[in-house]
Amino acid sequence: MPSLLITVFIIQLLCHLVQTVGAKPINDLLWQIYARLPLQSNKDQGEQIRLRREVVRLKREMNAVSAQDEFSKWARLRRQHDKAMEEYDKKAAAVSSTRSSFDTKATALRWTCTSGLRFALQFWHAKTPVFTYPRGWFPWYVEWLLGFPRCPYGGVSINVWSTACATVIALVGEVVLYLLVLTRTGGLKEKQGAGMQEKQKQKRKTSMPTAMPVD
Repeated sequence: MPSLLITVFIIQLLCHLVQTVGAKPINDLLWQIYARLPLQSNKDQGEQIRLRREVVRLKREMNAVSAQDEFSKWARLRRQHDKAMEEYDKKAAAVSSTRSSFDTKATALRWTCTSGLRFALQFWHAKTPVFTYPRGWFPWYVEWLLGFPRCPYGGVSINVWSTACATVIALVGEVVLYLLVLTRTGGLKEKQGAGMQEKQKQKRKTSMPTAMPVD
């Protein structure tokens, strides 16, 4: 079993990733994975896609047929279109309800595995030092802060360690993000510079005077 020190760090890292990426992209990714499972709700989603294509096809055929010159054919396509549209609306409502329920469950599961687990560990191990140090290294008030709220003197509490991990992860994340943006911006500037040089070469070629013919 991993130590409490590593477990808290991993949980804080997951919390930071969730906050950085956002809840909606994560739910969309989980939904894409869930949609590939052989379940009845996923069959409804496939049926919805098929009906949507059918509605579009019938709509195009209706637009290609004159309601005055070929009324019987147009009326038949209209009935098929209305029937397919009604079935599509039913499937869309069922899929929307399934997706809403899935988002609620995914959000609850994500919170339980990140913030919920973090709060549970902080409550359960409130008196357990994540790691210890020799007494007397720091003044008593520093030792009290390191053990806040209920950890014995000479130990670092899980709350303090969790806060320290969150701070370090946030700082490192900002540095990494800054380097990525800087690298991407530098690449764009190099492409723009190469493009400007190419345009200048083209202008020089077009602006060069043509040689006068010699008699």
